[in-house]
Amino acid sequence: MDQRNCTGSITETMDSIYYHFREALEKRKEEGILRSLPKPTQGIDFYSNDYLGLARNAGLHDTLLQQIMKEPQLLFGSTGSRLISGNSSEITTAETCIAEEHQYPSALLFQSGYNANLALFSTLPNRHDTIIVDECIHRSVHDACNMSHAAKLKFRHNDVGHLESKLKKQKGHCYIAVESLYSMDGDLAPLYEIAELAERYSASLLVDEAHAFGVFGNGLVAQYGLQNKVLATVITYGKALGAHGAAILTNDLIKDYLINFASPFIYSTSPQNWQWRVIKNNYTYLKNQNLSSQLMENIRIFRQYGLSATSFENSPIQAVMIPDHFRLKKVQETLSENGFLTYAVYSPTVKSGTERLRICLHTFNTEEEITELARIIKYMI
Repeated sequence: MDQRNCTGSITETMDSIYYHFREALEKRKEEGILRSLPKPTQGIDFYSNDYLGLARNAGLHDTLLQQIMKEPQLLFGSTGSRLISGNSSEITTAETCIAEEHQYPSALLFQSGYNANLALFSTLPNRHDTIIVDECIHRSVHDACNMSHAAKLKFRHNDVGHLESKLKKQKGHCYIAVESLYSMDGDLAPLYEIAELAERYSASLLVDEAHAFGVFGNGLVAQYGLQNKVLATVITYGKALGAHGAAILTNDLIKDYLINFASPFIYSTSPQNWQWRVIKNNYTYLKNQNLSSQLMENIRIFRQYGLSATSFENSPIQAVMIPDHFRLKKVQETLSENGFLTYAVYSPTVKSGTERLRICLHTFNTEEEITELARIIKYMI
């Protein structure tokens, strides 16, 4: 074959592929929903998941620094996956402590909540099973279901009757997937009712507690005493705990099964040990402090302005619906100009027509800051 013709053919093919990429990006730009990485910005935080302020806690920083000075090996690379050279007494001790704290038989740590959900949902269900997910479940669960051989169905958000109608039609084993506190709506799942349904239909309940942990003690599964009714709970540490990583809380059998068959666990290098030390430190701090009362007061102050109709009254996530891309962008830009850092959520992250300003409240927000934020939003919408 003529080398010039071969090169020309490759160039034409790549031009065609790049045209598709550019066209997709241009469409998003025209719709006002093109994503880009934000520059580090100074301002008043109403968009991070640091609900209890632990990520900025100077005392916790000093504690970790002192520990690292005494044990510099905490900073060393793990050198491999946990099934090869990456396991350590630091991580196994942390897992034991976490399991005891949440009153589960076992805990298995992961690099992130995304990885934990990938492992859980891609591994447990098989081709004869069905995964029934709340339509507002986190994207990581949807991605994990795509890795699974099981069928996936959706039920209407928090609609227990619709969930039951799905369960009635299934012949094989079912897994039910919900969040306890939903990250985009700021509302709670009816966990009691869903747990009862799961028991009635012999289904396995899997609960993502990423945003509930810390805000509501050890999460709503623990608060409601549902450990025996929930097969596995995912707890993440990059939010209220101010750290990084995640744990799957379950029984010994499921933990062993994940260790043997979960690709995201088997083929990932284990993080450095300081990550697990931070988690243990922050658990201890959280247990010995009463941080939620100030958070609840700040949520109350914001909600008195009537801006969030759909979010739970005690949720640190308050969704202000502004179903117009350009108007939503204008509100966020105005807030930014006034020093307020907020997060605008566009479709396809949420359904078209449900775009919103996602306000995250924290223990460290002052009454004056919350009042001014609410005043600007109320004026513009």
